[in-house]
Amino acid sequence: MSIEAIREQLRAIPEVAAWPEIAVLLDKPLRRQSFNCWDYPGIAARAVGGDVATALPAAAAIYCSLVSIHLVDDILDEDPRGLYRVWGTGKAANLALALQAVAAKLLAGSTSPAAQSLLQKSLAEMSINTAWGQQLDAEDRPGEEAYWQTIRLKTPPLFGCALELGALLAGASAETARSIAALGEPIGEMVQVNDDLHDALQIPACPDWAREGGNLAIIYARVAPHAARERFETLRREIPEEAALREAQDLLIQSGAVSYCAYALCEAYKKAKRRIEETGLESPAALHELVDSHIEPLLVLLRSLGVEEPEILLRS
Repeated sequence: MSIEAIREQLRAIPEVAAWPEIAVLLDKPLRRQSFNCWDYPGIAARAVGGDVATALPAAAAIYCSLVSIHLVDDILDEDPRGLYRVWGTGKAANLALALQAVAAKLLAGSTSPAAQSLLQKSLAEMSINTAWGQQLDAEDRPGEEAYWQTIRLKTPPLFGCALELGALLAGASAETARSIAALGEPIGEMVQVNDDLHDALQIPACPDWAREGGNLAIIYARVAPHAARERFETLRREIPEEAALREAQDLLIQSGAVSYCAYALCEAYKKAKRRIEETGLESPAALHELVDSHIEPLLVLLRSLGVEEPEILLRS
């Protein structure tokens, strides 16, 4: 889905066009990925045999929701790069509320009255679950159980909603759309664990090293039984010194933390593939392509670490 088509649709809303700060958000450069979450509605529309163009309102609504989530997330994380540092916390929070309302308005009148209630319900469920997940993430609770509870609320709902909205706008039944939405959970898990691995292995150190929870690789190295666990804890307190960071990153590999994350990613990938097959769609290729795009970063990482033919890990 073209980001310019999304922005054009948003600028056609009078309140958006008249609000200077929203114009700044719309003009902000974006990092292009294989698939962004605003592409998901179009992918779902293709999967159910519909016209991608019918999913444009959903793509714009998901884009607004994503920007709203980022505005609030930056406040909760006290991110020094957040726009709330420029506009102030109150204005940024108010903009986030406005963008949630814009998302709902974009979907209003876009299809039949019967489908309208399903669209708005999906959007509302996504918003409340994501907000709950953001709250749990801000509480920085330790342990793997807390980690999975948090990320399953914070990350998958947006993806599931994007897929469901696209399927509904393309004319899919409520049951089919809900089945496609179920892909949001494994895809969200893949996205989060990929991010965790990238963040834990990057230089300079990411903020995850100073947290109690929030990064699966670091959590594993802290709690799993391995010979260097005490040394890892000592190094974690010395980060962001580069020597300590590099040694700690080596221990992530030696302790099995990277392997554990790879296992979690592969299991989520297999779950997603099974769910695609269970939908019984005649044209599931677009969904398979989407899922495959989220396992590729792991395969690249494993090859860089000297693992030959990592694709074998994806076999059932």
